[in-house]
Amino acid sequence: MPQTPIIDPQAIDNLRMLNPDDGDEFLREIVAIFVADTPKRILELAECRASGDTVRFVRAAHSIKGSSSNLGALSLRHAADILEQHAKQSGMVGVDAMIADVRSEFSRAEQELARLVKTS
Repeated sequence: MPQTPIIDPQAIDNLRMLNPDDGDEFLREIVAIFVADTPKRILELAECRASGDTVRFVRAAHSIKGSSSNLGALSLRHAADILEQHAKQSGMVGVDAMIADVRSEFSRAEQELARLVKTS
């Protein structure tokens, strides 16, 4: 069975089609926002975990899921979805490893997006 790509090429193509004649400027802008914002949301997960704020925790996981979906960061989207659903159903018990997964998948997505933007 083929491995899921880190970044869905169709999502990148869809973003490129929004401004096809801009030399990927729009894509670079969207990637820059994602790369700047996602670490803040991951930090927010850790802060909410420490303070016990489940509502904000779920919202941060949902935000990561949405932004990664927009960029086609499939593995990150999946990790954030698992985290969000777990927190909704069971609170924050046992989420530390899931937060680590989100952090790891973000790192992989960030590297792949940097490669894609550089080569375009």
